[in-house]
Amino acid sequence: MTNKQLFTLIGCCLFSSLLSVAIYASIVGRNQPSVDPFAEPNTELKTENTARPTMPVDFTRVAEKTTPSVVYIRSFFDRESRWEPAPSSSSGSGVIISSDGYIATNNHVISGASRITVMLDNQSEYEAEVVGVDQTTDLALLRIDETALPYLSFGDSDSLRIGEWVLAGGNPFNLESTVTAGIVSAKGRSIDVLEGEDRIESFIQTDASVNPGNSGGALVNDRGQLIGIVTAILTTSGRHEGYAFAIPGNLARRIFKDLRDYGEVNRAVLGVYVQKINAAQAERLELEETKGALIARMRKGGSAERAGMQENDVIRSIDGTSVGSPAEMQEAISRYRPGDEVNITFIRNGELRKIRVLLLDKENLVPNRQLVSRKIEDDLLDQLGIDLRPLSHREQQENDLEGLRVTAVFLNSIAAAANLEAGYLITKVNDQPVSSIEGLLSKLVPGEEVQFTGYYPKLKEAFYYRFTVPGNY
Repeated sequence: MTNKQLFTLIGCCLFSSLLSVAIYASIVGRNQPSVDPFAEPNTELKTENTARPTMPVDFTRVAEKTTPSVVYIRSFFDRESRWEPAPSSSSGSGVIISSDGYIATNNHVISGASRITVMLDNQSEYEAEVVGVDQTTDLALLRIDETALPYLSFGDSDSLRIGEWVLAGGNPFNLESTVTAGIVSAKGRSIDVLEGEDRIESFIQTDASVNPGNSGGALVNDRGQLIGIVTAILTTSGRHEGYAFAIPGNLARRIFKDLRDYGEVNRAVLGVYVQKINAAQAERLELEETKGALIARMRKGGSAERAGMQENDVIRSIDGTSVGSPAEMQEAISRYRPGDEVNITFIRNGELRKIRVLLLDKENLVPNRQLVSRKIEDDLLDQLGIDLRPLSHREQQENDLEGLRVTAVFLNSIAAAANLEAGYLITKVNDQPVSSIEGLLSKLVPGEEVQFTGYYPKLKEAFYYRFTVPGNY
């Protein structure tokens, strides 16, 4: 074979090989997509471990943070007569929400108890004091005599999304320090488990395992923040069936703050009776969707009526918080106090409108207000710009004094100009002790200067305020 024939043969072989490769590539290219986003990794060719954890959240750190802050609550009940059995007891859960011993739980966990004990995660046991309860939301605030406690901070429950992972901590069936995980199944649920016309139900629904004994426990997000107080389950067997409900943290935080500061809840009401919207109503009212709270009736002289709202208005948001149902509207309003002003967005005759509303209480008044823009009563205290009440027995013991508590300071008032703040405890007027409102009024002389002496809770030094008593009363 000559050199020329040899080179010709090699060239043909190379050409044939290249042609085969091109044909194969063409066939493969037609049968497979160029990019497959759902393709499993080729484990035969790659030895690296590409497996992902079965859960997107590592709850170990969250559990370690949550468990020390969840407590075991035992409630003891006296027998009503000597023929009844020995005193009974029940148990539930609670959450430490401050380092100085405040504990959140459900009202139904401790209701009617003559004695309440709290056991911490370290097995320390304490007698608990009831600071206050709110039957409308089924919340209660307890306190134990201890400091430097581990506690959970509240997160923003409004930012929760459906499908987000959460962890429930409590003591089901007396099994202490139990944690379970699940997702947020729904928000704004109303399941008619609370009693009373003014009840507020706008629960976070979760499929985290919750059983008897979990009531009052914590629902936390994947950052270990408290976003709900576990309250109820829906079940036909008495045990977990995948439907658990928690009071949203944003609502609970506001309730607990009032219970701590006042011993009761200063709740604002809008003065409307609302209902869900069905498809027929949506069409009649020229609505694009069946979301919102439809005003069915108005309370005469209530907040909404005074502001100019009408029946058949559909509330869509309150101060920027979306309202998709009557339950969500109730939750949104319940975060405010009488005297607060809110912007309400609503639909009337197919048109989106906005109005500013001064919120009142259920008596259409504004008692116990902090800073408000208009007065309700035309008396001397109103002219001074303050609301007062005598100190409770508990407040007298805690502060070791007698006197009056300033529960509200009016905006642009004489008291506000003197920088007096709500929460101030008045013990003397012109260096004379006072313990009643009548006693304080008897020491005020129109047109003359007056001095208040008193204290702010948890501050040791005395504070003095001077101003002139109005002369036109």
